Amino acid sequence: MTTQMTTRRLGRTGPTVSALGLGAMGMSDFYGPADEAESIATIHAALDAGITLIDTGDFYGSGHNELLIREALRGRNREKVVLSVKFGAMRDPAGNFGPVDLRPQAVKNFLAYSLKRLGTDYIDIYRPARIAGETPVEEVMGTLADLVKAGYVRHVGLSEVGASTLRRAAAVHPVCDLQIEYSLLSRGIEADILPTARELGIGVTAYGVLSRGLLSGHWNPRRELTSRDFRVNSPRFQGDNLQHNLALVEALREVARARGIEVAQAAIAWVMSRGDDIVTLVGARSRKRLTEALGAAEVAFTAADLQAIEQAVPAGAAAGERYPQAAMAHLDSEKRA
Repeated sequence: MTTQMTTRRLGRTGPTVSALGLGAMGMSDFYGPADEAESIATIHAALDAGITLIDTGDFYGSGHNELLIREALRGRNREKVVLSVKFGAMRDPAGNFGPVDLRPQAVKNFLAYSLKRLGTDYIDIYRPARIAGETPVEEVMGTLADLVKAGYVRHVGLSEVGASTLRRAAAVHPVCDLQIEYSLLSRGIEADILPTARELGIGVTAYGVLSRGLLSGHWNPRRELTSRDFRVNSPRFQGDNLQHNLALVEALREVARARGIEVAQAAIAWVMSRGDDIVTLVGARSRKRLTEALGAAEVAFTAADLQAIEQAVPAGAAAGERYPQAAMAHLDSEKRA
């Protein structure tokens, strides 16, 4: 791979990372079976291409994802990799999710296990996966501040919180970035959350930039999904919603074709174009998809390109919510004042 990877800083207080980061979730969970050898090869290829940010969660595969990353990083320079880890989600042996636990003793317990599984003595960015349950964000931030002082954590991030919660958290301890879904099909952050993050000097790490594969340009509506695949219950992959959303993808394909790029590259590059304070996570599970995603880093849109994309996929054009109703109810970022 010959892509020259650019870098961006995560907020005023965060680390400088590659403009594209690798989201490792799908290598262990949520999208059906994955090839472990290919996953490790993909992480190696990402690092060799200049990607420095790897995102995971301690609950991805109930710890499997962290162990996978540890194996992939064996023999690599730890100081050149920025590990972003989410915590707080509880799971049972069947893989079902339980309540979020953000009590101080639970946070410290989660961290202890992550450090062991990852084979490291610190986490670069540590963040609660959700702000939910009975523990207020101020207390969570206080716990994380103590872990920063102790040297176990270098930076504190947040995930899927709204503007009000973001302000409350930043008043306790610096927040380097907010990890949140942002794509051509999910633009809800543009109204309040993104302006607030920018006001506070907090970076944005965008996930779901291909909307779980919808915007990849490779989705087959006849594809059969396993019961453990998140998309089985995703509203955007259901019935008429799917047909509507795939029509948007075809409109985007025409724009991409005119530029001589792939649909996925257009979707990724669009997110990257939204500001230098936004770092884009790609969830490539294979070297082939990684290579495609890396090509987006070389795309520079003109004003006419951006206008054509806006016409093809206007804000709010997606059919269906980004999560099932029960999951949407637990998203602080979706709460309305």
